[in-house]
Amino acid sequence: MVNRDEIQRIFRDPPVLHTRRLMLRRMLKSDYKDMYEYASQSVVTRYLLWDEHDSEAYTYKYLQYIQSRYRLGEFYDWAVVVKDPSESGQPFSKGKMIGTCGFTRFHGEHNAAEIGYVLSPAWWGKGIAPEAVSAVLRFGFTELGLHRIEARYMAGNSASRRVMEKVGMTYEGMARESMFVKGEFVSVGTCSILRDEWIGRTGVR
Repeated sequence: MVNRDEIQRIFRDPPVLHTRRLMLRRMLKSDYKDMYEYASQSVVTRYLLWDEHDSEAYTYKYLQYIQSRYRLGEFYDWAVVVKDPSESGQPFSKGKMIGTCGFTRFHGEHNAAEIGYVLSPAWWGKGIAPEAVSAVLRFGFTELGLHRIEARYMAGNSASRRVMEKVGMTYEGMARESMFVKGEFVSVGTCSILRDEWIGRTGVR
């Protein structure tokens, strides 16, 4: 069973995760320009709990704050970085941060966790989000020994649900108007995958 002390120890210096096209690493203050590019877009934040960033200075301060959370082992998100900029068909530099992916919370007593992800619109529809999520699932099941990993999405965000289903998650239902976000009640859907299901899908133990 995963415990708080172990989670904190691991995420004080989160390990780097690699996929074919991506590297998932600790978020850095120097990522502020890359993060601001997508975090300032309303199309990105439409179905998120937070509003778009209003300046690069705000993004820099946010990332500065995140460093303090890492030091405490209380932040579980990775920067999603591209290895090969030619994948996008756009003039991106190698090592550019194009989003985030990681755990939003752990439920230690249930050996479970929730994940979340955000991606720059320039990379939507290229299979990047499922690739990043798959890396986090692998880490959660093989390194942390989790039993269940879930993800949630706001009603209307069908693209996010498709990501969940592409990595093998099962739709569990919609909690009707269960959250008050940005001045309105929103319904929230949940998808999940269990460790045995993930092993059956990937063959990895």
